[in-house]
Amino acid sequence: MSVSPPSSGSLERRPASWYRDSIAVALGPCPPLAGEVRADVCVIGGGVTGCSAALHLAERGYSVVLLEASEIGHGASGRSGGQILPGLGTDIATVERALGLSAAQDIWAMSREAVALTAELIGRHAIPCDLAWGYLHAAVKPRHVSELKAFRDRLARDYGYEALTWLEGDALRERVVTDAYPGALHESEAGHLHPLNYTLGLARAARDAGARLHEGSPALDIQRGAPHRVMTPEGSVTADFVVLGTNAFQHRLVPELEGRVMRAANYIVATEPLSAERAARVLPRNDALSDANFVLDYYRLSGDRRLVYGGEVSYTGREPRGLQARMDAKIARLFPILRGVAIDYRWGGEVAITLNRAPDFGRVGQTLYYAQGYSGHGMALAGLAGRLMAEAIAGQSERFDAFAAMPHRRFPGGERLRTPLLVLATSFYKLRDRL
Repeated sequence: MSVSPPSSGSLERRPASWYRDSIAVALGPCPPLAGEVRADVCVIGGGVTGCSAALHLAERGYSVVLLEASEIGHGASGRSGGQILPGLGTDIATVERALGLSAAQDIWAMSREAVALTAELIGRHAIPCDLAWGYLHAAVKPRHVSELKAFRDRLARDYGYEALTWLEGDALRERVVTDAYPGALHESEAGHLHPLNYTLGLARAARDAGARLHEGSPALDIQRGAPHRVMTPEGSVTADFVVLGTNAFQHRLVPELEGRVMRAANYIVATEPLSAERAARVLPRNDALSDANFVLDYYRLSGDRRLVYGGEVSYTGREPRGLQARMDAKIARLFPILRGVAIDYRWGGEVAITLNRAPDFGRVGQTLYYAQGYSGHGMALAGLAGRLMAEAIAGQSERFDAFAAMPHRRFPGGERLRTPLLVLATSFYKLRDRL
């Protein structure tokens, strides 16, 4: 996964993944940008954020050009665990402390809207992405039990959220057949999908609405002004507004945003397809699951009944030592019935995290918008970010500004020390996970 933009006209291929080999959306060619073009809005980035922004802007009548450095869905949008759920990558208490309860309630409500929007877009645009409902937040140790129950109670009391149900014993085994968890919260308003097909479906809908899509077209420079001019290897886009949806792949396009996010690699495997009997002895109700550790593991069944299992993290750009054996051993411990099941796919991808793990939305000047730093929680929220940026460009910025009010700091240590300091901090949390 290169950190450098691809050369002119080339496409940096995704690493082999089950998602890439199960594409069900025919997007068609999106040729590299050639020559000088004019648009109302230039969207940079072909993930969920950019494709959603392009779709919602085009539906409002704006002329839109979307630039993607590689392929649509190349980043986390096409490689992730595919989980969709309300909330943020940080506890809602982080938002309460920063902005107050009322603002936190508004943001929580919009995060629920993000999930509903995902389902609405899938239905309206007939996106074949295996959408399924049901999610488990699993305790790994006794202290997680009290933490998860307190989380459920706070959301019910302060946010009116009643979609969380505590399960343990036989009730839990009806949803995940393992003895690894003392209990779990079941969330009925959350679920999972095929992320690459969803992203490609959004791109197809955006193009059908009039947006022009260009793959193999990295944005090399933004010449700011009124209008802006975005340069690519073979052309340029002159636009009144720019939407930056690059997340972990900003490539220093906007110096003001440097250091506000860090890239983190996460890793996923997919087994061979399971028989219906074997799948029923793993996740009988087809829920997705993540555990309550800081460096968490997560998994779900795919549409063809593969176990798609993710976890581990690297901030250095290097795959952790012993990753393959460690992930295989985790699956075998959780589900002895899967011992000996073949792993057909292994892949990784990079997400962008913020210092406080809350998403970073904002403007640079008055006409350059960005949304980034979903911290592993962006599958639904990025779609909402695209809608909110379209609203703001159209002059209705209150909802976007509610997210933009969240304060963010740069990672400490400067360019050379940020990564070592983050590795050190994460090592502390990994140690705490073991206690």
